[in-house]
Amino acid sequence: MHHQGAMTITSFRDLLVWQRAMTLTERVYELTNALPKSEQYGLASQMKRAAVSIPSNIAEGHTRKTGHFLEHLNTASGSNSELQTQLELTHRLKLLSRSDVDPVAEEAAVVGRLLHALARAVARQGKKADRIPNP
Repeated sequence: MHHQGAMTITSFRDLLVWQRAMTLTERVYELTNALPKSEQYGLASQMKRAAVSIPSNIAEGHTRKTGHFLEHLNTASGSNSELQTQLELTHRLKLLSRSDVDPVAEEAAVVGRLLHALARAVARQGKKADRIPNP
């Protein structure tokens, strides 16, 4: 069981980072609907895939042992970085306005910080568990 503050985490659904990643994914889907039709199979598709990967990896990793959970958190973090790059591209390519992109990019940045914090906490917990003999 993982702890987040004083709350006991019994499911991946209890993780704040998973909740925020789900919201981010919804926002990415809404945002990509505003992309030109010519981008629906290009950048829009890549952005959706990256966004979906974030909460999916958190959920899958949460059911695994510490080392595997960290791998999944790293994958989620990589997908988040990919998404942030793609969000920036939509603006640079003048496909979306800064005012459309920035709120979603800010949400992705928050998710990135939460992923990093959770990975640090899980790694610390794993090191403690490694030192305690298993009865």
